[in-house]
Amino acid sequence: MPEIIESEIVKPEIIGIAAVAANGVIGASNDIPWRIPADWQRFKALTMGNVLIMGRKTFESIGKPLPGRTSIVVTRNTSVEIEGAMVVHSLEDALAEARKIEASEVFIIGGGELYTQAQHLADRLYVTEVHSAFEGDTYFAIEDPTTWTENKRVHHGTDERHIFPFDFVDYFRQE
Repeated sequence: MPEIIESEIVKPEIIGIAAVAANGVIGASNDIPWRIPADWQRFKALTMGNVLIMGRKTFESIGKPLPGRTSIVVTRNTSVEIEGAMVVHSLEDALAEARKIEASEVFIIGGGELYTQAQHLADRLYVTEVHSAFEGDTYFAIEDPTTWTENKRVHHGTDERHIFPFDFVDYFRQE
C-alpha cells in the first residue's frame, strides 16, 4: 500500500455561515431571536450535501441531524452520544473527521465559541446581516476584517414574509 503524504491529502474548504443582528447577536436562550425564511432557504441550499460542524447547544437548538448533510457535533462532554451525528471533543477532531470522509466543503454553523475557534481557519464566510438589534447571549463578529474581502452583497427589504430587512454577504479570505 502506498504511503500517504500530507500534501496529497485534500483539505476541505472551511466555510463559516451565520445570521447576525446589527449588534452582533446570533442567539438568545439557545434559539435564534428572529425568523427569516429566505435565510433558512439559503442555508439549506448552501449546506446541502456537505458537512456541518456545530457545537452541542447549536445541535440541541436544531433538535436533530439535518437531512442530506453530515452532522459533526463538538462537545466537551465525553458521555454524549447523538443518533445520526458524529460526536467529537474538539474542532480539530471535527475537521479530521471531515477529511476522513473526503468532504469538499465543511460549514461551521455555530455557536459563538466554535465561530471564534474556527474563524482563523475559514476560507469563506456567508453572513446574513439582519438590520435590527436584538437582546441575546451569543455573539458573532468578524475578528480581523482586514483578512476578508466582501465578494457579494444582496439586499432584501421587508415584505409579507420578512419583517426585518437583511443582506446576504459573502466574504472570501484575502490571499
